[in-house]
Amino acid sequence: MVDSQKPDWTRESLRPGEWNPGKRLLACVRDHQRHQHHAPWLRRVLRVWVVLRHRFWSAVSGADIPLNCQIGGGLLLPHPNGVVIHPDARIGPNCLIFQQVTIGTVESGGTPVVGGHVDIGAGARLLGGIVVGDHARIGANAVVLIDVPEGAVAVGGPARCRPVKRDATSQA
Repeated sequence: MVDSQKPDWTRESLRPGEWNPGKRLLACVRDHQRHQHHAPWLRRVLRVWVVLRHRFWSAVSGADIPLNCQIGGGLLLPHPNGVVIHPDARIGPNCLIFQQVTIGTVESGGTPVVGGHVDIGAGARLLGGIVVGDHARIGANAVVLIDVPEGAVAVGGPARCRPVKRDATSQA
């Protein structure tokens, strides 16, 4: 049995010769996280290189993902263009985020907490101090301002949660 909260790092790994700005941008974030454990003098030197790479890949990919954000392993960004993630938002392992997604805050404060194995459709907005449960799905262009239970589907603007419909063959 596979642990649902264990990251699948192969989802972020680059194959030789692969052109994937999303994976390269995530590699900068991972390098920044890894360098936090080095000696202070070495961390400063490595930080310059990581920041320069991060700025380059942010411009190429068109995504705004801060170096200090809290992202679980195994994130997939098939089309990173327009993805914006607030630095205080938390994203669980093995999520899928399509283009033009915003994960941020509202005037009242708070940032989203996204569980593991969550799929977020193109153009979706997750705003405020909400919690999205594990294995949830967010529809394209949904504006999510409420909590999404585990395994539910959120659609519309403002989003409403729908339970997952299971057919007779999948229940066996």
